[in-house]
Amino acid sequence: MIVREYEKDEVTVHKVPLLLMGGLVGISLILTALVTNGYLPKSAVAAQYRAETNVALAVERSIQFYDEPDGTVRVEDAATGEVVGRFGIGEGGFIRASVRSLVHQRRIRGKGAEVPFVLQGWSDTSLTLLDPISKRTVEVANFGPDNRMVFANMLPEANGFTRERR
Repeated sequence: MIVREYEKDEVTVHKVPLLLMGGLVGISLILTALVTNGYLPKSAVAAQYRAETNVALAVERSIQFYDEPDGTVRVEDAATGEVVGRFGIGEGGFIRASVRSLVHQRRIRGKGAEVPFVLQGWSDTSLTLLDPISKRTVEVANFGPDNRMVFANMLPEANGFTRERR
């Protein structure tokens, strides 16, 4: 218990939790200063990393997402109309959440589903879901191998892109 009551009017706070909280704030400020001044590296940005390591775009597909009356999400190739994925109720939670966040950005800009999303497969087997309208991206591989595989199955294997992680 952090706060202990000795008498009705007197409240005493333990010093150890206060010192620990102050230390946490201090460490956060020091780390922020070290990153800001270049003593520690910043987090990698996927596009920057790909440029530095010569990772090339291997395959991409324009895809559209459709909500069906029974709650199923249907994913189609925007160019051919081929169904590349179908997720029923209780399935495809990651697909639903990823697309919902991108659709939200479109709605903010007053846009709809007229322009398809672009799923990109890279030569290092990473995946990017891109919204050409908002320019927002979702780096799919960052959310684990199972979620990556859901999107990877929507792309053909070509030009160094494989569905399996290397």
